[in-house]
Amino acid sequence: MKNGLYDSLAFVGRVLVAAIFIYGGISKITGYVQIAELMDAHHVSSHLLPLVIALEFLGGLALVFGVLTRLVAALLAVYSVAAIVIFLLPPANHLMLILVLAETGMLGGLLSYVATGAGRFSVDRIWFKRS
Repeated sequence: MKNGLYDSLAFVGRVLVAAIFIYGGISKITGYVQIAELMDAHHVSSHLLPLVIALEFLGGLALVFGVLTRLVAALLAVYSVAAIVIFLLPPANHLMLILVLAETGMLGGLLSYVATGAGRFSVDRIWFKRS
């Protein structure tokens, strides 16, 4: 059932998932010192923070435009699993459990783009003549 509605929903879904990463990248820039301290507290080198910001912000933009969607979604999925394991597990309370479940749901969205690609409204479609 690939039609205009399918392609429109795929695009809207990409934008919604991407918004999480774009916002995350921007918030890590504006709260750079606090995020660096949080990383150090979890035994993750804060020297990686610029790479994290680039992955989140540029990866989010790549999802919006549908650029190398399968690869970008896979990279963001691996990053998300690492972030969940390092920063959220084990959940300290009910609120943290909800956050883990929300992150896991977002991971499901990323994996759907790994499986299906970006759809018709994407740069991938132009470059590769497929979704």
